[in-house]
Amino acid sequence: MTQHEPHRLDPAAEPRSHVELDREAEEVTLSVMAASRLLVAISARALASADEPLTLPQLRALVVLDACGPVKLAAMAATLGVNPSTALRMVERLEAAGHMDRKTNPDNRREVVLTLTPTGRELVERVLAHRRAEIRALVRRLPHEARTALVPALKALTEAAGEMAVDPFEEVRRVGGLIDDPLDPAPPDTPQGHRRPSEGRTA
Repeated sequence: MTQHEPHRLDPAAEPRSHVELDREAEEVTLSVMAASRLLVAISARALASADEPLTLPQLRALVVLDACGPVKLAAMAATLGVNPSTALRMVERLEAAGHMDRKTNPDNRREVVLTLTPTGRELVERVLAHRRAEIRALVRRLPHEARTALVPALKALTEAAGEMAVDPFEEVRRVGGLIDDPLDPAPPDTPQGHRRPSEGRTA
């Protein structure tokens, strides 16, 4: 560039208009929504493969118990985003199916303690394994460049969400829903809400 040639900015560095930014945001929004629908469909197929008459919200209730151990009914309702009466009806169906146990807390007769049965835990593991395998097969079909770009993009989306991206089970802990099994209490040196290593699932 000579001294008489006008200075030209890199087009990529030029600020974009609000219209362009809005168009880009809308395109990303539609893509994320489509991916969300895909994941819901995969979860539904995984549940159908288990040949169990359960809904996705009921499966999520079982996953909460599998991840958190004994949980109060009120905390379960808060985590699922439903009122206690709705949560109770769900618990009654899961208990009747043999997936969940419901007991009164001996230390507080007004509290109901929920635990996962071996049958419920086996169902959760089977459904989640099916879902993970289907997602993994789908990801493996992506070109290498698309796979490597997907991880930072998803991490950036999670970071942008801030508080909305909190661990879905954190609400259980926040409201004090995690408790020691009153029928098998943790030793005095075990922090409240922490399960013994033998009881937890491996990562």
